[in-house]
Amino acid sequence: MPRNLILLSVFFIVLTSCKQEVQKKVTLREDVAFLANDSLRGRETGTPYEKEAARYLEERMRSIGLLPKGNSGTYFQTFSFKPKNDPHAEVQFVDGDSTITGTNVIGYIDNKADKTVIIGAHYDHLGMGGEGSLYADGEAIHNGADDNASGVAVLLQLAAKLMDTITRHNYLIMAFSGEEMGLLGSNYFSKNPTIDLSKANYMLNMDMVGRMREDKTLSISGTGTAPIWSQVLNSNNPGFKLVLSESGVGPSDHTSFYLQDIPVLHFFTGQHEDYHKPSDDFDKLNYEGMEMITDYILSVIYDLDDDAKLAFRKTKNESEETPRFKVALGVMPDYLFDGNGMRIDGVTDGRPAAAAGLQKGDVVIQLGDSTVTDMMSYMRALSIFEEGDATEVIVNRNGEKIKATISF
Repeated sequence: MPRNLILLSVFFIVLTSCKQEVQKKVTLREDVAFLANDSLRGRETGTPYEKEAARYLEERMRSIGLLPKGNSGTYFQTFSFKPKNDPHAEVQFVDGDSTITGTNVIGYIDNKADKTVIIGAHYDHLGMGGEGSLYADGEAIHNGADDNASGVAVLLQLAAKLMDTITRHNYLIMAFSGEEMGLLGSNYFSKNPTIDLSKANYMLNMDMVGRMREDKTLSISGTGTAPIWSQVLNSNNPGFKLVLSESGVGPSDHTSFYLQDIPVLHFFTGQHEDYHKPSDDFDKLNYEGMEMITDYILSVIYDLDDDAKLAFRKTKNESEETPRFKVALGVMPDYLFDGNGMRIDGVTDGRPAAAAGLQKGDVVIQLGDSTVTDMMSYMRALSIFEEGDATEVIVNRNGEKIKATISF
């Protein structure tokens, strides 16, 4: 047995046998180190490694004192589905041959309250790569430390802290699977809930919260789904540079609950060069930043505890306005950038941007004939080009305007 797997096995045994003691000792870093270890081979939905991660989460929830809230008195809610050939098709949740089975892990704090807060994070990732990977050199373990062992670690810390606090809410603590394949676990739960969703007050989602930058930028989406969100988030802000977005629809599990008319928030510290690559490892995370986010979310929860049930509000579906592309520049946009233009957070080797000499930190201010003022205007400008086209791009590089030719 490999040495790292032996160490993980010992840790798992200690966790199981000394539940109360471990509850006080398991840190954010330890949870991430377990989930993002090579031995779990990227936690791909439907694999034995996903199931091993689910068993770990089951023991963590049990050690914290959460009640099982999956199916048949367990912490697990399984769902079977056929893989989609058409990425725009609706998933089919079916049993039988040629299906994949994923596992949601669900715990519950029952305070005998009339309202329930749902808190979630997905624990699955890309396995050895495949569809969704941005790694160009073949198969490799995609550990997904930031995406999304970071969110799961914060989820478990929140559960432990809420377990020790009697409030006027119940808490459903959910680790979703199938997110990377299309929000499958949260979608299935929202249509097959193990609680009465009419009593759900709001849902909080943490997805990629492990890479807080020095300026403490924190993106929070869904702020338009309840009238009180902006006020509560700003009044409890301990010093984050908040980037707030109103839309309740986005590429993570909060969307499944927004579509059930539940107010949502999605916490996110931004993309980076290791996104969907094997290099997204546990030693690159900002654990102090994760602790700060944990405390911030707790303060928001406590602030809302005495309030009436939140009013739900529909928001503009920004995804419906997103242009479709026939070409790609080969850059990682900085989604937290709030200046003028589109800031490049990473450049992929061998793609048009790299060939044109664009660099990380460049801010695209013009693409072809279009002025780029923000992410949406950049996407609109990019959407008009086809394979074989060439155009001029202008970037702001440390205050200097640089022109280059992009060939798609």
